[in-house]
Amino acid sequence: MDLFDKCRAFTQAKEIQAAGLYPYFIPLTDSEGTEVTVGNHRLIMIGSNNYLGLTMHPRVRQAAIEATRRYGTSCTGSRFLNGTLELHLELEHRLAEFVGMEAVLVFSTGYQTNVGTISALVGRGDFVVTDKEDHASIVDGCQMAFGEMRRFRHNDMAHLERVLAGLPGDAGKLVVVDGVFSMGGDIAPLPEIVPLCRKYEARLMVDDAHSVGVLGGGRGTAAHFGLTDQVDLTMGTFSKSFASLGGFIAGAEDVIHYVQHNARSLIFSASMPPGNTAAALAALEVMQEEPERIARVNQIGERMRAGFRRLGFNVGGSETPIIPVIIGDDMRTFVAWKALYEAGIYTNPVISPAVPPESALLRTSYMATHTDEQLDCVLATFGEVGQALGLIG
Repeated sequence: MDLFDKCRAFTQAKEIQAAGLYPYFIPLTDSEGTEVTVGNHRLIMIGSNNYLGLTMHPRVRQAAIEATRRYGTSCTGSRFLNGTLELHLELEHRLAEFVGMEAVLVFSTGYQTNVGTISALVGRGDFVVTDKEDHASIVDGCQMAFGEMRRFRHNDMAHLERVLAGLPGDAGKLVVVDGVFSMGGDIAPLPEIVPLCRKYEARLMVDDAHSVGVLGGGRGTAAHFGLTDQVDLTMGTFSKSFASLGGFIAGAEDVIHYVQHNARSLIFSASMPPGNTAAALAALEVMQEEPERIARVNQIGERMRAGFRRLGFNVGGSETPIIPVIIGDDMRTFVAWKALYEAGIYTNPVISPAVPPESALLRTSYMATHTDEQLDCVLATFGEVGQALGLIG
């Protein structure tokens, strides 16, 4: 069998393209945060993870420009060798203070953070336990680790306990959950997870990619529940609320030191470019000085959930500015995406296998900088499209 036979047999994307419903890899001509342009078509963006709207903040942009002028466009080496700047260390120190941990280690992407941290910590004879709706980077980190992976049903604490109870008592154990789940917008029940981890002597890592900047005054899920000192590791990204690119892991100093010297995705990758590092630092400062942005994005989340439900849409268990509009069928989801796109609303269609076919959805997400007029337009357009397609009564 030719290795490339599978490539020639892959026709799903081509069929969707032929039907004029292909929604992925769309090149943006321009972006102004809450609005984007594709060619000459202007759309309200409700598909971005720019939760605090900081990608267009003058202070963040200027910090990136000044760092690039001083240091150039790349560090041209890994953190391990020649790629560590004083900027990286300053960002790590400031983040550790912000999230309430002893130490922080900055990676080049959030994906590399999860892959590197999990594979460094979970060795032979160890176990890593994950929620079935955890991010793909967590799954990949588990698959790269030499330990064994176990999964529990989404936010099902009884099932989590059964999984933990079935593991050898003397084995190393790491439970990894998303703080905010990226598709459903729901929150991991840390007040229930923490006692189970303590009972079965498991360490707890929380992926706060979608939580930092949104929950707990911006400090994440553990802070949201008042459990910062009960969570062993907090992971975050800079590509969302921090308006940059990169990721970090926060925890006890000796643990971070170990990861720093054993995470292959850190040691064998070039470090965060100076501009991205400076942008993340500036975003952190704005986040601390302008807490009204965090309050605003959560108020918008409440408003839009209520609005969608009032129209008759199913938004699942969302509790955050991530709000899924569940369509329940792959093709109808593409059709709805196309109708909204043509009407000037940019959403993200999510179908199987990313979610079960009966849970196919339009993922919508909001920024602190969305105006009330834009939000009214989004709801009105969803109402019109929903009625026209028979998605709502």
